[in-house]
Amino acid sequence: MATMETITERDTIKTITTHYIDGAFVESHGREVMDIIKPTNGKVIARVTLGDEEDTRRAIGAAKRAFATFGRTSKEERLRYLRQLHKAVSDHVDDLTAVMIEEYGGVAQFARLIVESGVNAFVAAEKGLQELPLTQSWGKTTVTLEPVGVAGLITAWNANALFICLKLASAVAAGCTVVIKPSEMSSLQTRVMVEALNAAGLPKGVFNVVTGLGTVVGAEMVRNPDVAKISFTGSVAVGQQIMRDGAATMKRVTLELGGKSPTILLDDAALDKAIPAALILAFMNSGQACAAGTRLLVPKSRLEEVKRAIRDEMRNYTVGDPSDPKIMVGPMVSQKQYDRVESYIRKGIEEGAEVLVGGEGHPKGLDAGYYVKPTVFVNVKNDMTIAQEEIFGPVLSVIAYDSEEEAIRIANDSRYGLHSAVIGTDLQRARRVASQLQAGRVVINNMTDDPDAPWGGFKFSGVGREYGRYGIEAFLEPKAILGAL
Repeated sequence: MATMETITERDTIKTITTHYIDGAFVESHGREVMDIIKPTNGKVIARVTLGDEEDTRRAIGAAKRAFATFGRTSKEERLRYLRQLHKAVSDHVDDLTAVMIEEYGGVAQFARLIVESGVNAFVAAEKGLQELPLTQSWGKTTVTLEPVGVAGLITAWNANALFICLKLASAVAAGCTVVIKPSEMSSLQTRVMVEALNAAGLPKGVFNVVTGLGTVVGAEMVRNPDVAKISFTGSVAVGQQIMRDGAATMKRVTLELGGKSPTILLDDAALDKAIPAALILAFMNSGQACAAGTRLLVPKSRLEEVKRAIRDEMRNYTVGDPSDPKIMVGPMVSQKQYDRVESYIRKGIEEGAEVLVGGEGHPKGLDAGYYVKPTVFVNVKNDMTIAQEEIFGPVLSVIAYDSEEEAIRIANDSRYGLHSAVIGTDLQRARRVASQLQAGRVVINNMTDDPDAPWGGFKFSGVGREYGRYGIEAFLEPKAILGAL
């Protein structure tokens, strides 16, 4: 775990008062203190001192100084740094998993996958950089891919380790220096991660981390002219604000803004495999996942048997202590998130949807903490609030369709377009349906991942792509030199 130098314990409540700037842990200039609440019981487990604009400017200044040298590094040097980062974070997988379970409430089986995905991001970036030609020439023209400059990386609370590693890996591969603003709700996770990254031995100032509010630290990063790019994962509203405010200094932006992902169950699907796969898609990370398949589209001719299969399979979706490896759904991250999910469950009932499983209130025996009942609605129309808005909790809407064409239309009838799934026996047909879905990534028959494949969305799900070569290119600018070679 993190050293006592940066985290102190007083009566079991940890205290964090520093940020990571210019290769060192430095005391916060900002003085606002925030409690970190354990989601399983609502008790304070840590207090973090939040950064302010001055902390942010110091970090940006350090990154700008470092970029003068780091921006000129060779591909071979960057590959070596990526390997060092991979080794350093790999050594802390257990610590990072444990702190994600404690602070965020992520279930053990999924928390480890999140952390390991973060570790693998450095490997994917190394592979992507090796394959990416940074210089191309023809005739008397040479085109080089140049690092864009200092990048501001703003991450969300639901997969802290993954987001930090993914964005940092791409930026380092491109030759950019960075200032990271993680969610203040992930302060314990961030500190363990920074201890790991510090051990990688990168030059001072290449990466800097300031924990603070988006309206303070994030806003300074977006308006500061020394920050060339913002890579943000979070809500649509904040993404829109970043685009508006960043335009003043011509910020380059990558925005991953969530989704309302459809899963199309084709009429030839084998339900003994299809329903477990669909529910995993819906309830991954306790439903607090941008890729969650929260709309399940099923043929009307099979609706009744689908409902029976869901009832049977939902017996496996036990709610409880996320440190128990048998638990499938943990608590929501905060009281605010708990209230949000409960309000959507009430809204679904008010709009006429039928509760097949779950419903309002705490699960039996779990009155402490931010636990909700995993809920499945049937008789849902796609224009209902629960079918159109991102709930970010374990709530699934089952929507019936008459034809394949109608299923595709319903799937695409959303302002989001991040992720989709198609489940069926005829793989050629499933691929044909997948090709017609408006989403940045579509999986067939189960949740699968490829760290080299691009990640990002259509429509309101964002701008730009992350992962592998595609993520590196987002931190590069082409420069053409014309004349004698």
